[in-house]
Amino acid sequence: MDADNRLSFACACGTIAGAIHRATPDQGDHVVCHCKDCQALTVFLGVADCILDDAGGTALYQSRCARLEFERGSERLACVHLTDKPTLRWYAICCDTPMFNTYATGRIPYLTTVLANCDAAGCERLGPPLGHLFLEDVTGSTEGLKPLSMATLMRRFLVRMVKDYVSGDRRRTPLFDPKTLQPVAKPRRLTAEQRLALS
Repeated sequence: MDADNRLSFACACGTIAGAIHRATPDQGDHVVCHCKDCQALTVFLGVADCILDDAGGTALYQSRCARLEFERGSERLACVHLTDKPTLRWYAICCDTPMFNTYATGRIPYLTTVLANCDAAGCERLGPPLGHLFLEDVTGSTEGLKPLSMATLMRRFLVRMVKDYVSGDRRRTPLFDPKTLQPVAKPRRLTAEQRLALS
C-alpha cells in the first residue's frame, strides 16, 4: 500500500495529472452527489456519460485543500460558476474533464475531487460512500441509495476547516493565490440563459 495513501488523478487526455495526499476515509469524505448543478456541469462539458452513474450521481471525495499536488498541466485548468452560488467548478480545458469543486475563494477551504478521474486503487482505499446527497434530484431509482444530509457533511467538514485555518493550510493550495486567496484562473460565470439550456 502507498505509504502516503495517494489518490492519483488525471484528466481524460492526461495533460493534467497529480494526486491528493493522505486520501483515506478518516481524512476526508467519500460521497455521491446527485444535485442538479453537478449534473449540469457534465452536460456543459459534454461528458455526462463518463462521469455520472445510472442515478445521475457524481462520486466525490472532499478533503483538505493543501493535500492537492499537481505533477503536470495545472496551467490547463479553468473554472466556472454555473449559477450565483459560490461553488467554483474546475475543469481541464484540454479535454473538458471536470476535476474539482471548491468555494469561490480560498477563504473557505475545501477541495472536492471528482473520483471518475482517479486511480482504482486509490478509490478503493476510500471505502464505500458515506451516503448520497440530493436524492430528490436522482434521475433513476433511489432504491438502495443511502441518504446523507448536507448538515451531516458540513459538521464533518467544519473540523477540517478549523485545522486548515489554524495550520495556515488554506494558503497552501495550488488552486488559489496564497496572498489574496483568489483563484489562479479567472472564473467564468454562465448566464441565466446558458444555465437554463443545461436543464
